[in-house]
Amino acid sequence: MPYRDPKTAVLTNPEVPEAKRFCSSCGKAVGRGREGRPGQVEGFCAHCGHHYSFTPKLAPGEVLHDQYEVLGCLAHGGLGWIYLALDHAVSDRWVVLKGLLDSGDADAMAAAMAERRFLAEVEHPNIVKIHNFVRHEDRASGELVDYIVMEYVGGTSVKDMIKHGTGAGALPLAQAIAYALEVLPALGYLHGVGLLYCDFKPDNVIQTEEQLKLIDLGAVRRVDDRHSPIYGTVGYQAPEIGRVGPSVASDLYTVGRALAVMSFRFDFRGRHKESLPSPDEEPLLRRHESFHRFLRRATHPDPEQRFATADEMAEQLTGVLREVLAEQDDVPRPGVSRQFTPERRAFGTEGGLDVRAVATGLPVPQVDTADAAAGFLATAATTGDPDQVVAALRAAPVQTVEVRLQVVRALIEAGRLDEAVTELAELTSPSDADDPDDPLTPAPDDWRPGWYGGVAALVAGRADDARAAFEQVCDVLPGEPAPKLAAAVCAEAQGDRDAASCGYEVVWRTDHAYVSAAFGLARVLTAQGDREAAVDVLHSVPDTSVHHVAAQVAAVRAQSAGGTLSDVMAAGARLSGLELDVARRAGLTAELLRVALESLPGDGSPPQGRLVGCELSESGLRSGLERCYRQLARLADTPEERIALVDRANAVRPRTLV
Repeated sequence: MPYRDPKTAVLTNPEVPEAKRFCSSCGKAVGRGREGRPGQVEGFCAHCGHHYSFTPKLAPGEVLHDQYEVLGCLAHGGLGWIYLALDHAVSDRWVVLKGLLDSGDADAMAAAMAERRFLAEVEHPNIVKIHNFVRHEDRASGELVDYIVMEYVGGTSVKDMIKHGTGAGALPLAQAIAYALEVLPALGYLHGVGLLYCDFKPDNVIQTEEQLKLIDLGAVRRVDDRHSPIYGTVGYQAPEIGRVGPSVASDLYTVGRALAVMSFRFDFRGRHKESLPSPDEEPLLRRHESFHRFLRRATHPDPEQRFATADEMAEQLTGVLREVLAEQDDVPRPGVSRQFTPERRAFGTEGGLDVRAVATGLPVPQVDTADAAAGFLATAATTGDPDQVVAALRAAPVQTVEVRLQVVRALIEAGRLDEAVTELAELTSPSDADDPDDPLTPAPDDWRPGWYGGVAALVAGRADDARAAFEQVCDVLPGEPAPKLAAAVCAEAQGDRDAASCGYEVVWRTDHAYVSAAFGLARVLTAQGDREAAVDVLHSVPDTSVHHVAAQVAAVRAQSAGGTLSDVMAAGARLSGLELDVARRAGLTAELLRVALESLPGDGSPPQGRLVGCELSESGLRSGLERCYRQLARLADTPEERIALVDRANAVRPRTLV
């Protein structure tokens, strides 16, 4: 029910649409006309006999509490009419009066009284303010009716924005996510003071000039209330409401459903009343996999599998928003994770993919600061020789979940995989099945054992198992780049280049701190034959990165991998501009000269130009290659390596008559 400009907001013909006429007692349709006759606005329900009335109780010009002058009806909500009024006691400000649908309805009266009690405690910038509570005598029946006096929120409802926006029946994805992020703190505030909103939907959110506001608190109830009537909306309400009642999880479910309704069109009240379209049905979900994962968790049928708090939900949704924005304009949107450390060291920078390097380079889960051993772990040495780390952790003054997880991590890095798997199995098997608060057992929703299980499987060469484990972490943490990076590594190890490319690209495009993703994406693109794209990715590694030179070297190799003379010439031009140590420059120069020698045209006509200072002829290239090998031989670490390089130099030298 949108609140418009006060001058044009008042309804000239305040009638409830017949489609919205339902008995407030049994919920069945009432007041419908038959055989073309107009429907009744007042009478008795044919189903339960309850008296109903849809006529406004206040008329323009009536004054409530000697203060509030009624101007007319604004809209009809779930619990009755909403009126616009002038507050003559406070500078004739615009206010809203909200009354009851039917003063004779005990449930509606109880809900209104509950709303009155709760709203007196609510104070948040994104929630409509309550100014007063007044009682006014009904002009027809003489009964006293309670009214809530609220601030007037001028603006447009999100529902109307969806209807009249782009014409696609949805908002741009980034805008929809931003709206959800703006209202999540308001829901978190309500949860923090022991209240549930219960009926979040686009209809109940108004965009003002500066912010969004929740405008209808008619369904708000205490978290521990098990007796008041439950109000909600089909298509948004969680499926377990009828069995277990509202909860924080059901509130967050409505946010997920509303976000889906804001983002794309689907039959959310019918076919998909308790489900989401598949990516095959909805292209937006196929294009933004992280957003799809987010919606799946937010609207999971099992409340235990959903986000636990509004703050947790907002954290992951913010990560999804970063990905969406980066995809739109190719501008990275880095962010600090509260779940993972930064990437410890880049892996795959020298060409191949070493899974042991991956295990020691991937980010690691952050230590839970509430754990009893958090202080010990903050000062204990958790890096260095892995075997020594394992021994130190096993001797910790107190054994907790965090200590045991760090033991698993150290065992993996030490290559003691069987011990790591055994430790994980013991960790996830409660020592006392009757004690759900066992301090040595992770919580049921703790994703970290799965993460370390994935790392162990990857190092053991079981890429399929590792990928499945990391994909599960992605489902729990859809806004985090670390599990996406790990899953992409597994996909590359499996040979699934398309999935690896998508994973690496999402991570690198969003946050350039994950340099391993850039090298991984370049490797996959090169393997797919798209060397130009691979070179572009490597050139996007910023010059402030310690891996900038390694990326440029990789770009030279990727460019020369084409095998044509023009590719080698372009790679040589890049190499000439790099500042490299003698050994690396000589080795890379030798690679280019060798490829160029193999690429010379067979007709004997030498191309024009020079490559890294060498003439583009067989003699010139062989001479340059000989010099590189002899230079590398002088820098060799062992006699055997030196002899091998000298032999290669002699084998490649140009033939002469002397």
